[in-house]
Amino acid sequence: MTISKFELQDNQKSKGKCPPRGIGYLAVRLKLWLLAGMLISPLTVSADDYPIRPIRFIVPSAAGGGPDTSSRMLAVELSAVLGQQVVVDNRPGASGVIGTDLIAKSNPDGYTLGAANILTLALNRSLLKSLPYNIDKDFKPVIQYSFVTNLLAVSPSLPVNSVKELIAYARANPGKVLYGSGGVGTTHHLGMALLAHMTHTNMVHVPYKSAQQAVAELSTGQIQAMSDGIASILPHVRAGRVRGLATTGSKRSVGAPELPTIAEAGVPGFEVISWNGLVFPSGVSQVILMRMNKVTNTIIGAADFKARIGKVGYETVGGTAEQFKELIARDTKKWAEIIKTSGARAD
Repeated sequence: MTISKFELQDNQKSKGKCPPRGIGYLAVRLKLWLLAGMLISPLTVSADDYPIRPIRFIVPSAAGGGPDTSSRMLAVELSAVLGQQVVVDNRPGASGVIGTDLIAKSNPDGYTLGAANILTLALNRSLLKSLPYNIDKDFKPVIQYSFVTNLLAVSPSLPVNSVKELIAYARANPGKVLYGSGGVGTTHHLGMALLAHMTHTNMVHVPYKSAQQAVAELSTGQIQAMSDGIASILPHVRAGRVRGLATTGSKRSVGAPELPTIAEAGVPGFEVISWNGLVFPSGVSQVILMRMNKVTNTIIGAADFKARIGKVGYETVGGTAEQFKELIARDTKKWAEIIKTSGARAD
């Protein structure tokens, strides 16, 4: 029996061995190529022309505090340089865990940026029994953009005018010097615990719901001492409501250069600083990360920005993403030992 060429083609079509190659086929292929281009192009744009839309900037602390203030100052400059609005989204609560968890679980497309600090990336690992994210795996450090020292102050009713006098008073009155903080596990709390440890004194921690409440109690003599962020407590020192003794950095603060460091004032080797940085959710493009690092370095290196952020007690840092990653690791180890010694828990 003879099979015509038309019958052969029909049989091959039915078996799927010979797809059509006419105009209709080419039209379908063209549509598929165009669709593929539409799917790929946003990824290409996000890497090469980033950003093409506003960026959400999650700050895991309340509005009005030091971390929020410095974050907003940076957000204004980022918006201007990047050409897209960088919108601050405050998500406070649970020692910064709520906002930090939101950062970790965000789409890693470069359009969610996170504020990070010593509490969220270093201290919480030792203060809390568990975290809903893995700090080493769920974030990509971008840059450390600033740091701030704390300021040691005492109540005006306490008869001391220097760090040495405070130490002497605490030794003569064990357990009678009450020091306040804005909560267990903050650098304000742990810094005072470190001071007591290094000077062999017995001072008692009194945690408050907020640092502002603790400062109010300090001014009226309900507590005797406090170490708070310089940006928050310096106005109270200037107004005479509390007495400033020293700052906690390795060098004098640009915000209060008239005050010695605690190391200068009689406790060699003492240093406590709080730092701030930027992170992306893990998985973000390295090209986007490097662009954000470069832009931020440029902003914080400008003299006018240094001056403005310096007025609220902060000093700029900058550097590479790897340097920020190394800082996180160092402070995690350092403060784990201090937290263990003090017995502090934030659960």
